[in-house]
Amino acid sequence: MKTSLPAFIVINVLCVSGDAFQQSSSAFVSNSMRTQSCRLMSSRNRSGMTMFLEGVKSSKILKKEETRDTTMLGDLEIPTIGVGTISWSSKSLTTLENLELQSLVSEASNENAAFFDTAERYGSHIKSALGLGWGETEQMLQKFLKEEVSSQTSTNQMRPIIATKFTPSPWRNSVESVVEACEESRKRLGVEQIDLYQLHMPDIVQPLKKFGIGSNKDEMYWEGLAECYKRGLVKNVGVCNYGPTLLSKCQNALAKHSVPLASNQIAYSLIGRHNGSQETLDKCNELGIKVLAYYPFAMGLLTGKYSKETLASLDDSLATSTKSALEIKDMKAYADDILPLLTAMEGISKRRGKSLAQIALNYVICKGAIPIPGSRTVGQLKDNIGAMNWRLTSAEIKDLEIKADGIGFEGAGFKRTSEKFVGYGVEKWHLD
Repeated sequence: MKTSLPAFIVINVLCVSGDAFQQSSSAFVSNSMRTQSCRLMSSRNRSGMTMFLEGVKSSKILKKEETRDTTMLGDLEIPTIGVGTISWSSKSLTTLENLELQSLVSEASNENAAFFDTAERYGSHIKSALGLGWGETEQMLQKFLKEEVSSQTSTNQMRPIIATKFTPSPWRNSVESVVEACEESRKRLGVEQIDLYQLHMPDIVQPLKKFGIGSNKDEMYWEGLAECYKRGLVKNVGVCNYGPTLLSKCQNALAKHSVPLASNQIAYSLIGRHNGSQETLDKCNELGIKVLAYYPFAMGLLTGKYSKETLASLDDSLATSTKSALEIKDMKAYADDILPLLTAMEGISKRRGKSLAQIALNYVICKGAIPIPGSRTVGQLKDNIGAMNWRLTSAEIKDLEIKADGIGFEGAGFKRTSEKFVGYGVEKWHLD
């Protein structure tokens, strides 16, 4: 004897199982109207779920847009923290391969923190040590960004911003030499226009100046920057390691060609505000020129990495690092002086739930500059990004500056804040 199911059971089963239930017994013909009704309900449910998921997705996108921490550099909207590439190196001598760096580029793009600062002279470590490898980091960056763009699914990601640099050299002695170098960098980066093209330093490489041979080519290089801009090869131009005097001269020279000076990259950190750095930053803020700050961690001192307080032994820490003997010697000299500052930073760290590195970067942001910490791993990048979307208070900044006054970070080994080893010796510049 066949038994009919109660109508309410049929309706409930239909609504739960949807279209699959259409293959059930034909004995339920009398419930066909209910079936059609439930199909409509199922359709509406699916439609409603789709709208809900789209709403969640839109909410996430809106939230991501609202939490973007950006600033303006020339006509570019860029993240408030950059990614330094001087330490990038290929894992192969014959190809440009580094899976960790590929992941880093992907992470930076996904987090809207893809502002990369590189230079034509940056290359794999071994080759660079031999004076080779020019342009390799530019090529790596192009390769990784191309792979990232091809796999990109979000339409909300900010476009990656690339800054590179021209290296003043004795053999580059014409306006066209700047243009040619710019063209080569543009090709290696795989872009129509370079977002920011910078002079790497003042024209200090003068190997024969002791013999009265050679002349300063700064003005010629400024003309070269202007020409690159006018030809549409670059969107913005900048300089590096210029003090207020040279900065004003450069800005005036470019203004004659209606070319704005967008940036000036200098060594700047909580313990690197002396020797004209703070005065240069103040002047740049006054003139509307954005400062890019390298050495924002003071080569790791502001992360606590080389502190006697945070490590069992300073000697053990430095022995396991990749620093040279000269760098180790110089880093030891700062260990005692920096303890009061690190203690103050640790207090802020506990209150805010931020790392010492994030506090060091946020300080630079609060002063109106864009820190450019070197990043080689995804972990380093993520920690750097944690310095965005919040700000130190004026009281915290004042306390940190009091503790930092008098330390005066100058660099370590051959890595100095106001000089460069150039093969035949050391050349210096002054931020005056």
